[in-house]
Amino acid sequence: MAHKCYILGGGESGAGAAILAKKQGYDVFVSDAGPIKNIYKEELKEYGIEFEESMHSEERILSADEIVKSPGIPEKSEMMKKIRKQGIPVISEVELAYRFKGDSKIVAITGSNGKTTTTSLAYHICKHAGLDCALVGNIGISIAKQVALDPKEVYIAEISSFQLDDIQEFRADIAVLTNITEDHLDRYDYKFENYINAKFKITKNQTANDSFIYCPDDPVTAKYLKKLTLQSNPLPFTMKQEPQKGAFIKDGTMTIAVNDDKLTMSVDDFKIKGKHNQYNTMAAGIAAATLGIRKEKIREAVTTFESLEHRMEMVALVKGVEYINDSKATNINSTWYALESMSRPTILILGGVDKGNDYEVLKELVKEKVKAIVCLGLDNRKIHEAFGDTVALMVNTTSAEDAVKAAYHFAEKGDAVLLSPACASFDLFKNYEDRGNQFKQAVRNL
Repeated sequence: MAHKCYILGGGESGAGAAILAKKQGYDVFVSDAGPIKNIYKEELKEYGIEFEESMHSEERILSADEIVKSPGIPEKSEMMKKIRKQGIPVISEVELAYRFKGDSKIVAITGSNGKTTTTSLAYHICKHAGLDCALVGNIGISIAKQVALDPKEVYIAEISSFQLDDIQEFRADIAVLTNITEDHLDRYDYKFENYINAKFKITKNQTANDSFIYCPDDPVTAKYLKKLTLQSNPLPFTMKQEPQKGAFIKDGTMTIAVNDDKLTMSVDDFKIKGKHNQYNTMAAGIAAATLGIRKEKIREAVTTFESLEHRMEMVALVKGVEYINDSKATNINSTWYALESMSRPTILILGGVDKGNDYEVLKELVKEKVKAIVCLGLDNRKIHEAFGDTVALMVNTTSAEDAVKAAYHFAEKGDAVLLSPACASFDLFKNYEDRGNQFKQAVRNL
């Protein structure tokens, strides 16, 4: 009998786990209490994986040898309570990926803030240095899907505390903890301590050959480290001390010292600005140096890192409203990810040259998060047909300036204006960069 590996949740993480489990010869079944997005249904069908949506077949699920739980599912859910009562082993998708990663290395990055930038920058440095690597986890494609379909020598993974909750053997060769602030406490019985424990699980299976990169300037991290016996090699990044190993910034100069190849560079040369990004750069730089990347390559990559422009790029806060440039979202999938990450009520700027888009995929998220849609394109009929009955406020515009003015008009303090068009830009702009730049200019002119 094949090992019954059943998966709860049919999102990016669940679909990735299902494909990997199937490829490894497991008996796979995916069950989601809610609807599964079309994009993931197509993937599951493609690999011949059985799934159910908007229900859980309890008897079948409880016959599993092992459950892979998607990070969005809380322990308090009825199904999870029954699975725990039955004593079925529960793992996360990153644990499954770890099982089949072979000799490859994992750089795992977690923290309350800054993890996406740190992960993207670490990947940018590795790619620039010619490493065979992939950007995975909460940013982009799930690590299990990458392992299943296109294995690499190094995985740069953004990992959430929810994914760390259900690890057993998972071990990061290089673990990065950016900082810890009170977040997601609803999932941790409103005890900050439980959330801290979850974050520190990233060090759980590390050995003396592994590295732990952390920020001693973060009071929560510093306090908690005192209670912990670390097996791995500690590498701090700080602006308040000058460690022998790790990274520090003093008088506007960053020093990274992990091996004999000591790097120093001026923070003025960093492409990304702001104190928080200096911390992120130190963390990513240490990770790269630990992988053996030469200082010249790290320096070049830090001075050219632009990959976050036009990708969920925070432009400005105007009268309590956040303006976000995600012009790089030229397809439905990208806009779906953008909306999923929004925590404020959103005014969505959508439209352009449609590539045969099926807006159905966005319906649920739009219903949940979007209070107004500003169309930015020459032909917006499909958008009106798709969301006319869901969103009361919709308006057509044909320039970035008009779109921003309309959004400004709809927005109230605490809202966000998101340019995430889900379409190509060639009807009104040269390319998505031009569209993003015009949007940013219009926001600055407000």
